[in-house]
Amino acid sequence: MDIPDWFKWIFLGLAFLQVLGLVSVIRRLRELDPVVRAKARFDLLDSIGSILFLAGAYLSLAASESWFWLGLAGFALVSAGYAVKGVHLLRARRRLTV
Repeated sequence: MDIPDWFKWIFLGLAFLQVLGLVSVIRRLRELDPVVRAKARFDLLDSIGSILFLAGAYLSLAASESWFWLGLAGFALVSAGYAVKGVHLLRARRRLTV
């Protein structure tokens, strides 16, 4: 089954948007406030994981060999980042109600 070329451009466009998002994350990493820097680290983990996931998907489509492992590593990074963000959110909600 042949995958259309426009589908590959979608992956490249999404990866480009993630790279553009890295600019704001890197700026927040340079802030003086430690809370902002900590949140920026988790956003950096999310962005890098998304880029790896999209790169693995694109390379699996474009190359003849399997790059599934790269996408899987990206998915693991994104999942870990969202898990930590969720735990922080639950802790913040618990402190407000108690």
